[in-house]
Amino acid sequence: MADGACEVWFYHLERTGLDQALPELLEKTLQRGWRAIVRSPLPERVEHLDGWLWSYRDDSFLPHGPAGEPDAERQPILITTGADNPNRADALFLVDGSVYAVSHHDPYSGANVMARGIVGSSGERVTVASPMYKQVFDLATGVCLSEPTVRLPVWRTWIEEGFVHVDPSPAS
Repeated sequence: MADGACEVWFYHLERTGLDQALPELLEKTLQRGWRAIVRSPLPERVEHLDGWLWSYRDDSFLPHGPAGEPDAERQPILITTGADNPNRADALFLVDGSVYAVSHHDPYSGANVMARGIVGSSGERVTVASPMYKQVFDLATGVCLSEPTVRLPVWRTWIEEGFVHVDPSPAS
């Protein structure tokens, strides 16, 4: 990943639960010499995973910690609800439905380009920057961070039985 390339891998958990699959994936991540962030919107999931990764198998050790603890940025595996990357992770594990749906139409350029936008974060917000003029929008609300009166339409999303669903009507 040193060349700046981005790889995206999807794991659809049908026969194995997150508690069984995640530790194995994190072990493989560390074997590659990568750092990882496990991100969930649910604080109770962060707490559960913190405890689980200490005890999931007697013969294994996964160095990790939750965000907010002292020296969190030094953790090879950081578990968080936040959108930042304090431990300079190479791998991001999104759990618990971190899925967004926004309009493809860029309100500034008028072009349908938002799917090619640059995903990032601003504080706790997950964002997308327009590839045309670089305006940054909050993925959850669609609000433009530099001009809050401008927004992208957003749709409610959820994951059910392994399928991503998008409400057909834009959220208000």
